[in-house]
Amino acid sequence: MSGAEIFGFGVGAIVVFYMAFTGYMVLNESRIIFNPQREITATPSQHGLEFSEHYFNTQDGFRLHGWFVPAVAPKGIVLFFHGNTGNLSHRIETLEILHGLQYSVFIFDYRGYGRSEGKPSEDGTYQDARAAWEHVTGALNADPGDVVIFGRSLGGAIATHLATEVTPRALIVESSFTSMPALGQQVYPLLPVKYVSRTRYDSLGRIRAIKCPLLIVHSRDDELIPFTHGQALYDAYTGDKTLLAIRGRHNDGFVFSGAMYSRGVAEFLGRYE
Repeated sequence: MSGAEIFGFGVGAIVVFYMAFTGYMVLNESRIIFNPQREITATPSQHGLEFSEHYFNTQDGFRLHGWFVPAVAPKGIVLFFHGNTGNLSHRIETLEILHGLQYSVFIFDYRGYGRSEGKPSEDGTYQDARAAWEHVTGALNADPGDVVIFGRSLGGAIATHLATEVTPRALIVESSFTSMPALGQQVYPLLPVKYVSRTRYDSLGRIRAIKCPLLIVHSRDDELIPFTHGQALYDAYTGDKTLLAIRGRHNDGFVFSGAMYSRGVAEFLGRYE
């Protein structure tokens, strides 16, 4: 085999591998994005918080599971959307922080997570979000003007979508991204992610449509979703907005930043109580 033939064979193998890997990523996109866990590993009561179990249905017929953690003399209620991994039982620290700020919290699992039925998808999480909002403003009898929508990481995109359909007291988007294709292209720079991704979660395209105060929280040290995503979301919104730059890694920035984080969230919420 000549040098040209060897070179041609090598290039051909690279092309085949590239196409195969791209195909694998496309076929397994949902598994890459969503990482649900079924086991409930902790409850609020184990951390000294009173709570009640709630089950409610989505419009397309799935039964979802959530927790309501009431505060004494609450200043409002936070509807919390968690990230793509685990389930609601992995967010106890967040419940403690918000409870400490005198806010009641309703947290729930998307379809396929924890005790919620179904299989996660982009459209499915949007339906789950709407069902959770209707449960909070219906079964829990919360006035929409008392509800703060709060989403972290993937939950930030889901929360943003919901805030374009309803009018809460405020929206908090923490450690989230401009869109899934934009983030995916950064994670896999050699793959044509932005052209083949079917999952969009286009927060940058939607955030201009919200009609409530906005708090963007993002760590400058975030190793998974760069700070530039949070900055871009903040810059795109033309309404009443605040940017809280924290420190720490993607999954623990709110803990690492400690009092700075709690104080920043409290000051933002305090303006609209």
